[in-house]
Amino acid sequence: MAGSTQIPYLLRAARGEVLERPPVWMMRQAGRYMKAYRDLRDKYPSFRDRSENVDLAVEISLQPFRAFQPDGVILFSDILTPLPGIGIPFDIIESRGPVIEPPIRSLEQVKNLKPLEPETCLPFVRETLQILRQEVGDRATVLGFVGAPWTLAAYAIEGKSSKDYTIIKSMAFTEPSLLHEFLGKLADAIAIYVRYQIDSGAQVVQMFDSWAGQLSPQDYATLALPYQQRVVKQVKATHPDTPMILYINGSAGILDRMSESGVDIVSVDWTVDMAEARKRLGENMGVQGNIDPCVLYGSHDFIRDRILDTIRKAGKKGHILNLGHGVLPTTPEENVAFFFETAKQADKLLTIHA
Repeated sequence: MAGSTQIPYLLRAARGEVLERPPVWMMRQAGRYMKAYRDLRDKYPSFRDRSENVDLAVEISLQPFRAFQPDGVILFSDILTPLPGIGIPFDIIESRGPVIEPPIRSLEQVKNLKPLEPETCLPFVRETLQILRQEVGDRATVLGFVGAPWTLAAYAIEGKSSKDYTIIKSMAFTEPSLLHEFLGKLADAIAIYVRYQIDSGAQVVQMFDSWAGQLSPQDYATLALPYQQRVVKQVKATHPDTPMILYINGSAGILDRMSESGVDIVSVDWTVDMAEARKRLGENMGVQGNIDPCVLYGSHDFIRDRILDTIRKAGKKGHILNLGHGVLPTTPEENVAFFFETAKQADKLLTIHA
């Protein structure tokens, strides 16, 4: 493709080009496993300060880029970041995670939610993305990210992280019209937010439906998929050329259905073999992943062999190498460095270790 060398490598893969090696980044690559991040966290203990202060968000987003030169640099933020803009305040407590008080439990609360106006309530996101684009140029692709409607609804209704999702599921089965109205409002707000991120500089956007893996296939088809589709359809209507990625943790049972969301790339967790994921998703769907984060506790030989195995199974077209979930906080930094070094030499290593 003429001039494609000026297009960042990951973006080329996301658009379906055949490449010698897959581009590589890691979910949660900016964060607790890095000493530089922990030092910054000690100085600025509030997560919202770190993610909503432009200088800090830029610095944290760039820490892994400077250290490892991944092919993707993702906005340092949180999936809950847009919620206050529609009228749902939250806090993130270091040992407990997100807390939403009061949780959303009534139709009146849903009806009182406001449309999202990102320029008013999220200007720091625009500034952060603009600076990231300037900083990395065409050396890496800048990724935006958002939470999907089901997962944001789950946080807002449960009021916190959950192990069994009984409150939102019981609402789904006893007051479905209330939940569907809320999911629709969230989908419209998220679509606005995705467009805002793209207009601000995001070249690819990943949507996390982290908790949709807790749904049965029939409930996924009713409660998560239609609202993923609603987001994607609105975004593609105005930004058809921006690739979108969908990630769901624990998605083995619903993987085939994820391709119906309208996204360009499905991020696969490690519970499905990559060759099987390719078959189930079809040849036209891009894939991302899917190495178990705990592989990074193994020896260098072990890490290398898993990387090459995954790349072989995914093939040369439309694959972005990643973990099957976020990098774990106790992962040795030198093993993360080795992961990136190995991935960037994968074309040569595949020849040697054929």
